Amino acid sequence: MTTPIHKGTALITGASSGIGAVYADRLARSGHDLILVARRADKLRALAQELTTRTGRSVETIAADLTRPEDLAKVEAVLKSDASITLLVNNAGVGATAPLLQSDAVEMERMITLNVSVLTRLAYAAAPAFVARGNGTIINIASVVALAPELLNGVYGGSKAFVLAFSQSLQHELADKGVRVQAVLPGATATDFWDAAGMPVQHLPQEIVMPVQDMVDAALAGLAQGEAVTIPALPDIADWQSYENARKALGPSLSRSVPAKRYAVASAKSH
Repeated sequence: MTTPIHKGTALITGASSGIGAVYADRLARSGHDLILVARRADKLRALAQELTTRTGRSVETIAADLTRPEDLAKVEAVLKSDASITLLVNNAGVGATAPLLQSDAVEMERMITLNVSVLTRLAYAAAPAFVARGNGTIINIASVVALAPELLNGVYGGSKAFVLAFSQSLQHELADKGVRVQAVLPGATATDFWDAAGMPVQHLPQEIVMPVQDMVDAALAGLAQGEAVTIPALPDIADWQSYENARKALGPSLSRSVPAKRYAVASAKSH
């Protein structure tokens, strides 16, 4: 059993399996106490007991379906009131692989609720408390489909594009207030996400599937290296920097008083 220096408490959503459970393991081993949030109370209790036995850290659990307003409010209240929380891992989410025209609209709405609305509400619950203390970290789990929405279901891609844009906006707003924000963009990762999304991971080309432990370890290494956006599979960070530089270069031309000449629209000023 190891008991490294205490680094505060990490609250992790979607913590009972997959990416969330690996974050729980890694953060407990690095010195964080934990608050684990997921729907399955039995799985949470089992994981909490295992982590406490193995790491000596305090592990609390909150059984919550975050798409239910009363359950979401319960987690928000903890983020606002527990001064020991130094890290939020916004991991809870669902995916889809079927094309939009073959998807159920109610399920798409539920996806937006969990991937967008819940993540936003929890970040907004944590951020003011972190700012008040001058310290804190928010990790938002997005996906590479934020950059390549044509790969999977369009609503899923759109929801993860929101996570990336929201994270970058928070980074800009909170950088000088002692609060760090990291967006993590995993590629295909070996979790039960794929079964739930309707495409078992065994059906994917195995050369594109990363073990979940490696994905989380890379994401935490990116955080330690100061990355605001971490793409665990990307070999050269210069490629991301080039992408960002090209995006920012568009800035001065995105809003002007006259249409671009290629549209051949006569300016109202000339009349």
